[in-house]
Amino acid sequence: MTEVRILLCDDHAVVRAGLLALLGSAPGIEVVGEAGSGEEAVATAAKLRPDVVLMDLQLGPGIDGVEATRRITTTLPGVRVLVLTTYDTDADVTRAIGAGATGYLLKAERPEELFAAIHAAAEGRRALSRVVPRDRAPALTHRELDILGQLARGLSNREIARALFISEATVKTHLGRVYAKLGVDTRAGAVAKAKEQRLLP
Repeated sequence: MTEVRILLCDDHAVVRAGLLALLGSAPGIEVVGEAGSGEEAVATAAKLRPDVVLMDLQLGPGIDGVEATRRITTTLPGVRVLVLTTYDTDADVTRAIGAGATGYLLKAERPEELFAAIHAAAEGRRALSRVVPRDRAPALTHRELDILGQLARGLSNREIARALFISEATVKTHLGRVYAKLGVDTRAGAVAKAKEQRLLP
């Protein structure tokens, strides 16, 4: 069996040490590197080209796990990202999957679940914790979440376009997709639904 090459990213050295010890006993898995920050994860992934990056969401100062995931999946299409975190809110899951994460796992899962999720992620298959609903609404992209945030501030399409350095036509296109994904047809409805689903900070 070909070994899955893993890069660990967590800002807590003790957590990384624990994962290193745990994964060292797992069949078909090899840890090839560690990172303590989002920026370090992006740079190390580019250097080592692992099969899977185990990514925490909260990483202290600098970019968070979602942004690190986005950069890795955008620039390194062959590298999968499996989020491993303690956070299980709808907003966190939506943002991570929207950023390109192949899977989302909670640290409370059993080791066997983690091993299986790693192998699934390496093969490009979606791996979700049992507590994460499989029938979740389509994830909003990073840009759609940006626009939703501006919408919640009461900005017009023209103001949103100016704030995000995109055209008004692009704003309208994204808003149409946001409405469709949230199942609404008005700006107020989108903001209300986003708050209900905890999609806004």
